[in-house]
Amino acid sequence: MKSARRDDMDSSGSDLSEQIKKATKNSHVRAENTQLMLSYQKGQITPPQYKLLLCSLYEIYKALEEEMDKNASHPGVAPIYFPQELARLDSLENDLEHFLGSDWRKKIIVPAATQSYAQRLREIGKENPKLLVAHAYTRYLGDLSGGQVLGKITQKSMGMSGKQGLSFFSFPGVSSPNRFKQLYRSRMNSVELSKAERELVLEEAVRAFEFNIQVFDDLQKMLSLTNETKEPPSAPTLRFAESMLPSSPLLQFTMGICITLATVGMGMYAI
Repeated sequence: MKSARRDDMDSSGSDLSEQIKKATKNSHVRAENTQLMLSYQKGQITPPQYKLLLCSLYEIYKALEEEMDKNASHPGVAPIYFPQELARLDSLENDLEHFLGSDWRKKIIVPAATQSYAQRLREIGKENPKLLVAHAYTRYLGDLSGGQVLGKITQKSMGMSGKQGLSFFSFPGVSSPNRFKQLYRSRMNSVELSKAERELVLEEAVRAFEFNIQVFDDLQKMLSLTNETKEPPSAPTLRFAESMLPSSPLLQFTMGICITLATVGMGMYAI
């Protein structure tokens, strides 16, 4: 993982939000140019891509929001704690139930990078909650900024006639995204941090982007493997993955392989 540049971290008089924006500029560009995000930009998101993305987002937000809830009164978390306006977990659960059925929890499939991301969130929630601000800012404001546009792209790309399955992109508790983002940045900039703590937050923000990049790349690898595999499915794999993807036996078999690889490689990307 690349660290935030020293000159970015040394400008202790700047607003934290501006420092994070500057420190993560290169990582932001790299994230936008992952194959999965390029598919979004081209309006070519597919049902398998979207379902796998929802699974990973669920695991990430589950870890983030559980740690935010646990640390809601912590001085480094309280100013940016907006569960009514920003919480994504309920929306993700609704979307997953729409696509995978009532037993969707048994069908969650995520790569090793997603597990490492969630593990990191739980680690800092327990050991250094002030670092949660880096992940909350990166995830929530990113999703709030692009939510409406990405929601429309997803709906059009997948030929969806209604809004079911697209709850993740909707923020009903935020009447004006621009005004809310201003409020959020103001609250975020009010968090009291020593110079050393500020440097750690900036490094964590870069790390958050690196986690997201790795998740996007791993998801695309899972889908690429699906497209390349030629072997017929085994019965156990078919039963596990049959609701995750379309009815193609080829897709079902490959997802079973990916589950095994993700489990074996759980610690590969841990930082």
